Amino acid sequence: MKEFAGKKVLILIENLPVPFDRRMWQQALALKDKGADVTVICPKMKGYDKTYERLEGIDIYRHYIKEAGRKTEYLFEYITALFWETVLTLWVFFKKGIDVIHACNPPDLIFLVALPYKMIGKKFIFDHHDLCPELMEAKYGKKGFFYKLLRTAEKLTFMSADISMATNESYKKIAVERGGMKKENVFIVRSGPDIDRMKIVPPDESCKEGKEYLVGYVGVIGRQEGLRYLIDAIKYIECEKKREDIHFVCIGSGPDLENVKNYASEKDVDNFITFTGRVSDEDMMRILGSCDVCVNCDEYNQMNDKSTMNKIMEYMALKKPIVQFDLKEGRFSAGESSLYARPNDSKDMAEKIIKLVSDKDRREKMGQLGYERVKNKLSWDHEKPNLYSAYREVFGLMEGDD
Repeated sequence: MKEFAGKKVLILIENLPVPFDRRMWQQALALKDKGADVTVICPKMKGYDKTYERLEGIDIYRHYIKEAGRKTEYLFEYITALFWETVLTLWVFFKKGIDVIHACNPPDLIFLVALPYKMIGKKFIFDHHDLCPELMEAKYGKKGFFYKLLRTAEKLTFMSADISMATNESYKKIAVERGGMKKENVFIVRSGPDIDRMKIVPPDESCKEGKEYLVGYVGVIGRQEGLRYLIDAIKYIECEKKREDIHFVCIGSGPDLENVKNYASEKDVDNFITFTGRVSDEDMMRILGSCDVCVNCDEYNQMNDKSTMNKIMEYMALKKPIVQFDLKEGRFSAGESSLYARPNDSKDMAEKIIKLVSDKDRREKMGQLGYERVKNKLSWDHEKPNLYSAYREVFGLMEGDD
């Protein structure tokens, strides 16, 4: 009999659908493999618009959401999401039952959906993905009423949780010091890539648009992701360094995509960069597999410095050398597989990109070092046991219990 057989787990995600949210899809599949009956409630987004479907033995319910771009729009987004999460959670509760509600931020409001069920003995896990107060500060450049409101919501979420999951040591420290959690109730479950899913494929030369080299970026495109630094780096490479043999590709979508495209046009570098929008996993692997260098241009701020970025370890799993700004958790993840530019210095980032595209041997060595680091230490296979330990704690099980 499987360890979690008969246990009913409901995962709530507000900002991304599954299976596009790879961290949560990996967790859902891992719990199912242990015998749990897993249901996911998440938003509808482009390419993931079915209200209900069952994939790989997991029930998925999706609801309407309108992504916010301006501060005032977040209130409508969160109220709408909370309404549908509440309705669908009630539906799941009466249809099949719930033992654990596993809520993923942002925002730090989903505890409101879980509280009524905690009152009747159900468990609540908080999966801490983003520092929402710092995210607000990064987007809008100042602290104020909304920042204080988010700090309060964060505190209430930690107070409500039976256990929390942190993506790294920095987040665990915040859970303990700012959230008041006991250390033994905070489990680090990193967003390690699934090596089996990250298939290395032969390069597709058409991705390079006739250029000798290709530099790639993948990720959600919001204001805090720092794509303007990359655009400025491209401008410097093209105009100051006269390098017209490098093409750039940006994979992903998000609320700031059109603004970034407009900025590239203003800087007159739109011919040097391709914006693909959101693509399938197959296309992402094909494009990244064709890159000579991959970049992470997340700007230095309190949120990004403490956050583990999935894209970094995905680059490493594909044996790609990396250029990024020197951030604490970015350096921990990438180690020697990355060159580190001075924080928020687009010219230094450009110089590091040029240095790597000009040195094939160094690229290959760094790519191999990154791959070995992921394979031997940071892949999902190494993180699954931590997920299982967290669930044993919340279920009151000992390792190996049937």
